[in-house]
Amino acid sequence: MKSVLDKLGSFGALAAAAACPVCFPKLAVIGALIGLGGAGVYEAQLFIAAQVLVVVAIAGHALSYRQHGRRWLLALAIVGGAAVFLGLYLVSSEWLAYAGLSALVAASMADIWARLGKRAPADCALDSVITCPQCGHRRREIMPTGACLFFYDCTACGAALKPKHGDCCVFCSFGSVKCPSRQPAACCPAEVT
Repeated sequence: MKSVLDKLGSFGALAAAAACPVCFPKLAVIGALIGLGGAGVYEAQLFIAAQVLVVVAIAGHALSYRQHGRRWLLALAIVGGAAVFLGLYLVSSEWLAYAGLSALVAASMADIWARLGKRAPADCALDSVITCPQCGHRRREIMPTGACLFFYDCTACGAALKPKHGDCCVFCSFGSVKCPSRQPAACCPAEVT
């Protein structure tokens, strides 16, 4: 959900701004071309929605930062959000507000681009059979490529599995195949933790 939150906020704010002809006249031309002209009667609500969605975009980037650690994307989102509010309220510059919206969209697009580049190649083993040490139950699971799985509940006995000391995840401790971060570097993304 948190990986979608920043995109929803960025693109939602852009769409809401495109439907506000008085507040964002240049975006309103594009909005009218794609069929958002009729939404002008709800301009006050859309203006508020655009601001709320800017905050949602920043919050989504903050949550993404906690997972992926890309400081520059978080900084771009914060600067973009600040520029939107500065342009609307303090400086009264529509160009600054447009630049802020552009920065939010750019941060979301860069995050999408980075995530698409992190897909594992076809020869990387992404499934592993986890064996519960308490009851011996075995279950095939798909391993995530963007993060390690620290906790796993056995589907048979309900035991909460945690990695053994020195292992990074439950797949390294109890799986038939080590997690993608322990496989050859050419096989899986480098940012897996």
